[in-house]
Amino acid sequence: MDAIPTVMRAIDPEQPGGPEVLRIVDRPVPTPGEGEVLIRVAAAGINRPEVLQRMGAYPPPPGAPSIPGLEVSGTIVATGAGVERDLIGQPVCALIAGGGYAEYAVAPYGQCLPVPEALTMVEAAAMPETLFTVWTNLFERGFAAEGDTVLVHGGTSGIGTMAIALCNLFGVEVIVTAGSDEKCAAAKSAGADHAINYKTHDFVEEVKAITGGKGVAVVLDMVGGDYVPRNMQCLADDGRHVSIAVQGGGQATIPIFEIMRRRLTLTGSTLRPRSVAFKTAVADELARTVWPQVAEGKLKPVIDTVFAFDQAPDAHRLMESGNHVGKIVLKIE
Repeated sequence: MDAIPTVMRAIDPEQPGGPEVLRIVDRPVPTPGEGEVLIRVAAAGINRPEVLQRMGAYPPPPGAPSIPGLEVSGTIVATGAGVERDLIGQPVCALIAGGGYAEYAVAPYGQCLPVPEALTMVEAAAMPETLFTVWTNLFERGFAAEGDTVLVHGGTSGIGTMAIALCNLFGVEVIVTAGSDEKCAAAKSAGADHAINYKTHDFVEEVKAITGGKGVAVVLDMVGGDYVPRNMQCLADDGRHVSIAVQGGGQATIPIFEIMRRRLTLTGSTLRPRSVAFKTAVADELARTVWPQVAEGKLKPVIDTVFAFDQAPDAHRLMESGNHVGKIVLKIE
């Protein structure tokens, strides 16, 4: 192994602002603490929370680095206390609380997953954030199971395309919404059973037609606002509504008696502030349930565009435009 430098290239904006603040600067290489590893970063996934953080609307949680980036792939080059030294040289991808837009990043070892031969480093970098999010929300909180039908909004987003892929793996019928006929076609080619253009069709009516009036077992929602009462109309009796973002508004008016009469569940979660213990438990579950399929090449992320490290502003512009299908990745190496 080459010696680890003391200084690295990183993106660490001093002020919030537009994509142009994402300039490469020099920063000290971080040191792994107890239970942590230092990863030489090959690639970093781009996620919406990083756009919000750049704009000053989503500060990093306490203790997290100011460098953005919530998921990386790369090689372990150093280990902290309590982590086996023989892991050095292992290719991994990891969910982290920040620090991904850099040549080196620290990750709790419990939040790392090995990169199998079936994945490139770019593909591996595009997995953790959406995989942890969809697994914990659609399958754990929403209890989606084989034979169910679910509704996922934002079908061509990183979250949407990962939800489609996991539903295909686990025998769940998946209906998605998207904002154009082209995006609906892209969602269907990614494996969605049905795709509804929400700009030209009422998704409530469409879901009722698709399910023969029965409704879906789970809705995975990142819109919030007035989508919530409409989503409730899409749910079957005993259905679960899972919120993971509020891009369309943080308040909703809902008919409470409807929840009682039809035994509906409204839940949701955020991933980033959760404890290392929680994320480690999720990683262990993914290693057991999903990762064998990844190793066999049966689950890959949908990747829209890969940008060079110094093109981070363009990567954020594409994310903000909404014109992408699947994941946007920053190649660091």
